[in-house]
Amino acid sequence: MNDRIEKSPLGDLGVGSILDKIVLRKKQEVADAKQLISIKDLEKAEHFKRISYSFKDFLLAEDRTGIIAEFKRRSPSKGLINGTANVAEITNAYNNAGASALSVLTDIDFFGGKTDDLLAARAVNNIPILRKDFMIDEYQILEAKAWGADIILLIAAILTPQQISDFGKFAQNLGLNVLLEVHNLEELERSICPNLNAIGVNNRNLADFTVNIQTSFELVDKIPNEFLKISESAISDPKIINELKVAGFNGFLIGENFMKTDNPGLAIKEFVAKI
Repeated sequence: MNDRIEKSPLGDLGVGSILDKIVLRKKQEVADAKQLISIKDLEKAEHFKRISYSFKDFLLAEDRTGIIAEFKRRSPSKGLINGTANVAEITNAYNNAGASALSVLTDIDFFGGKTDDLLAARAVNNIPILRKDFMIDEYQILEAKAWGADIILLIAAILTPQQISDFGKFAQNLGLNVLLEVHNLEELERSICPNLNAIGVNNRNLADFTVNIQTSFELVDKIPNEFLKISESAISDPKIINELKVAGFNGFLIGENFMKTDNPGLAIKEFVAKI
């Protein structure tokens, strides 16, 4: 297992930042999980040997929207977003509305996610699912595979270039798709490696959590065309989807915009109708 998170390039975010806190908590969480469930047990799980869906096939499918619809109960910046949502019901509604993939938060302490959310989404959907979490250890990638995820997220801000390469290769060898998330040009340039399927631009500023869609437009041409291009966060207007497509993006991760409503399934249906 790879335990090199101590080298994580978090210094520029300031000591005590939310990401620092998340990573420290995640290290303990992973250590605890290893004590409870062995790697052999993960490999025996129901979903471990299933063939993962192709992220690319669904993202580029003509009968799909390119939207990666996210199930998220809460966030560190916004607090509680939706405390009553049913994960199976909402993710299935996302699927039926034409989502190309689903994103399911599994971080407990900061986002209110849980393992059962991913398992519940997998049970009722036949499109790719992203395990949305802070991946700092190969053990979490094995978990993702065991729980039925098709895609893992690697966040450049908390990983070294070597970790990104190693984790990406490890995931792809398991048949998983790999999405790298970057927030700026520096992260992008130091993180690009062959062991990725997609690169996402998160439009959220990690220092103050403000969002600016312009970040995507500034970085799109810097992402090599061999990778799927994803824009994440700050997408609340259907017209922006078309502008992002013209700019070169293939996918659009949207969560809060749907989850903050009383009926996220209806919200995505109405959103898609306006694209």
